[in-house]
Amino acid sequence: MRIAVPRETAPGENRVALVPDSVARLVKAGYAVTVETGAGVAATLPDGLYAGAGGAIAADFASTCRAADIVLKVQRPSEAEVAMLSEGTILVGFMQPSASATLFQSLASRRITGLAMELVPRITRAQSMDALSSQANIAGYKSVLVGASAMSRLLPMLTTAAGTIAPAKAFILGAGVAGLQAIATARRLGAVVSAFDVRPAVREQVQSLGASFIAADLVTDGAESAGGYARELAHDQHERELEVIHRHIRDMDLVITTAQIPGRPAPRLITEAMVRDMKPGAVIVDLAADSGGNCELTRAGESLNVGGVLIIGAVNLPATVPFHASQMYSKNLETLIKHLVTDGKIELNITDEITGAMTVTHDGAVRPR
Repeated sequence: MRIAVPRETAPGENRVALVPDSVARLVKAGYAVTVETGAGVAATLPDGLYAGAGGAIAADFASTCRAADIVLKVQRPSEAEVAMLSEGTILVGFMQPSASATLFQSLASRRITGLAMELVPRITRAQSMDALSSQANIAGYKSVLVGASAMSRLLPMLTTAAGTIAPAKAFILGAGVAGLQAIATARRLGAVVSAFDVRPAVREQVQSLGASFIAADLVTDGAESAGGYARELAHDQHERELEVIHRHIRDMDLVITTAQIPGRPAPRLITEAMVRDMKPGAVIVDLAADSGGNCELTRAGESLNVGGVLIIGAVNLPATVPFHASQMYSKNLETLIKHLVTDGKIELNITDEITGAMTVTHDGAVRPR
């Protein structure tokens, strides 16, 4: 069984699909692993570590992926990379399904099976393959550091000879994986933390981390999907939601937004009017920037100052912590490979609840979602 790990070429992408420890375990299990030269350098993983783990080092994408049974990537491939893949190859990575119709047609035309890591179902036996969650942990952690570094004040309370400094107030919108990690990080740094979510299941999790839970009157069982994600609210519920957020956000120093709905634009939770009601020096870090933003003023990849409030359209924060982000993603892929391979042979069972959910192209066709 031949596995290929090409170097990532997307701008700003510093992660690598497999780390040397995973390569060593796969080689020991009987797999042949080929890694493109320089694939791990941005994650501080030089070629020598891969060679020492038993991987073969190839000069370029074409020679890395030639005759590979499985190609492992972080970001979706370019059209040029697709053209270099062999028919029958299984390609695994983050595929951005909602924006990849053309790419999927190209994969299907070359009879390449595509597995999207963002479509791993949130079920118990797929937890160790859940790359969205592993990378969301990184994003939630880093979002607080990004916000703290942009603030004009400190997060913790300090008692000094020059007087006592009150702790900053942090507000987390969305208490999923990223939101809970943001809460924990902000608490560790000494902020007074509150969080908003419409799902009843997260109340205890928020409170267990030492944060106060906002909008209890809006919480309903119908606000949560079967996969644990938040559902889009009805118009009147959304208006009430905005009222609660508006009242609370005025006094905040740091706001982290993490609310997303799979396959749909991010819900708008912060309006321009809310931003203009916030105090100068406050910072908003919008982790939903790639899907339209939770703040209506967010610009993906940019920072915008509105009336003294800084809005940061954060994109791909996991790539800014590439060593540990790669380590976690690599473990997700390693577990997936074990799921797909039995007795040294790939068994791509489309009826399986994990494999079927992830498969976007197969047998020359784009699979309907």
